[in-house]
Amino acid sequence: MLMTADAYFPAADRSGWERVAPTAAGFDPAKLEAAVAFARANESRWPTSLYHPDGRYVGTVEWNEKGPWGEIVGPVAPRGGPAGLVLRGGRIAAEWGEIGRADMTFSVAKSYLAILAGLACDDGLIVLDDPVAKTLDDPLFASAHNAPITWRHLLQQSSEWQGELFGKSDQVDHNRRSGPGADNSRKGELRALHAPGTFYEYNDVRVNVLSYALLRRLGRALPDVLKERVMDPIGASQDWAWHGYGNSWVEIAGRQVQSVPGGSHWGGGLFISALDHARVGLLIACKGRWGDRRILTERYIEAMLLPSTTNRDYGLLWWLNFGRRYPSAPAASAFAVGAGGNLIWIDREHDLVAVLRWMDPSAFDGFFARVLAALR
Repeated sequence: MLMTADAYFPAADRSGWERVAPTAAGFDPAKLEAAVAFARANESRWPTSLYHPDGRYVGTVEWNEKGPWGEIVGPVAPRGGPAGLVLRGGRIAAEWGEIGRADMTFSVAKSYLAILAGLACDDGLIVLDDPVAKTLDDPLFASAHNAPITWRHLLQQSSEWQGELFGKSDQVDHNRRSGPGADNSRKGELRALHAPGTFYEYNDVRVNVLSYALLRRLGRALPDVLKERVMDPIGASQDWAWHGYGNSWVEIAGRQVQSVPGGSHWGGGLFISALDHARVGLLIACKGRWGDRRILTERYIEAMLLPSTTNRDYGLLWWLNFGRRYPSAPAASAFAVGAGGNLIWIDREHDLVAVLRWMDPSAFDGFFARVLAALR
């Protein structure tokens, strides 16, 4: 059952989003409820304050943060409890928790940066395989090592960009690993760099460099662009916000504009609800179309969800499943994933979009298995 041309799109009014009985959506009600119960029972292990009793920020502990770059420079807010929803054909078939609560979402924000890059690409402001330095005259891309870096390299996390931005060095995430149980014992140890485009590494400073570069090319605060061209057209709430760092203000056309991060590694980032995530997931599932309106070109969506040469489970800041990162989900699934148990799952094969908030990431695959087992 694939997404069809006559797909349902919810109205802007939150109360107007159609709910559908599990049976009418093609689910076994008891099995779908079991999937929801599983999500509720496997809550994130992160403290609700996002600070451990010893005073350390949760990310500092999660990523074994050491060295001189650990200062929290953006806002942090306590999290809610487990929440989420399952869409079938765009309609809500299951929901739990506070789905309207705007919470920090960590690296799910990276996938929103990919959407903004798509707008810049569709507008002709960037070309994925052009060096960033071709259209952006900036010291961040002036060195012999950084000059060849392309937009695609930044979006695929293979740029190997070298330097410091807003007081954080690229070295902070050298030797970083991602995913449940990742070994980050060597994170932050300096290593020799590879040629741009030849080596994958999950690196938040380099993602922030991409965000800064997009800000420079689009010429406006990225949250303003996202609101005007994506979130308002798809009927998202007015409750979400994207916070930068206290020291991430830059001058754009004579104005001070805050550059925003692609996560909440040092605080800040995208604060948003499960309901708004679901709208964005549905937009991507429908290949950039919302009703009769084209938000992103289908060509860019397809490029965004192609596996990169350095990691077949990674596209343009979206996680993929061709290497079966999540064995129970279809290979063609796509995911926006954030630390602490935040996730958007897109499964076009089964006309599914699901959002998970504050679920133990080690249980994600078990949730996927239960939802798919509930399909009739």
